[in-house]
Amino acid sequence: MVRQHWLFKSEPRAYSIHDLERDGSTEWDGVRNYRVRNFMRDKMKLGDGVLYYHSNTDVLGVYGTAEVSALAHPDSSQFEAGNKYHDAKSDPDDPRWWCVDVSHRKTFSRPVTRESMKETPGLEEMWVLKRGMRLSITPVTEREFDIIKRLGR
Repeated sequence: MVRQHWLFKSEPRAYSIHDLERDGSTEWDGVRNYRVRNFMRDKMKLGDGVLYYHSNTDVLGVYGTAEVSALAHPDSSQFEAGNKYHDAKSDPDDPRWWCVDVSHRKTFSRPVTRESMKETPGLEEMWVLKRGMRLSITPVTEREFDIIKRLGR
């Protein structure tokens, strides 16, 4: 089975790489975009590599790595009344929203900034660098993943 690679965006105030490092792993809940849900439900496999990107912060960029540690399962937050991700129309027998679990692998000593990514050969086609790209999870190539990991050392 071929390992795939992904970039997961998170606002550090909501859940940072340091939170993931502390917790070890987490359910990647709260995704309410069908395309991203389909990536998690239909494409992600155990051991897939994850670049952990901080968005909506002063220094945008990849702050570390993680990996997919549990296959897609119903996002528990959709059924929790009062949760900001609650979806009253989602049926427990036919869930609308799915998620995976991710586990921490490495926190970079300094981030690979969005600006440095833009200037690095081999990263020109990364979805996260495209104007208007707002998806919270995007695929990355093995080459892009390896370049970012090297830059993060």
